[in-house]
Amino acid sequence: MRDETLRDVAWSYHDPNPAFRSLRDHVAFYAWPFDGCFVDGERATPQPGNFYGGWISSDIAGPFKGPPGTSFW
Repeated sequence: MRDETLRDVAWSYHDPNPAFRSLRDHVAFYAWPFDGCFVDGERATPQPGNFYGGWISSDIAGPFKGPPGTSFW
C-alpha cells in the first residue's frame, strides 16, 4: 500500500442556507478518483457521473441523480 495525496476530491457547504443546514460540517467525496468506498463493511456504489459526489449504500433511500441526460437532471 502506498500513501497518496489527492486534491480536489471532496466538497462541503461551510455556510448552507437554512433549508440545508443539516449538511454543515459534512464532507462529500467525488467517486471518480477512488477504487472503492466501504460503509460499515458494505461496498457502496458510486453515484453515476463525475459532477456529484456521493456513494449509495443499502441504508440510503433515493431518488438519486443519474448520469447526465437522465430524468433526474
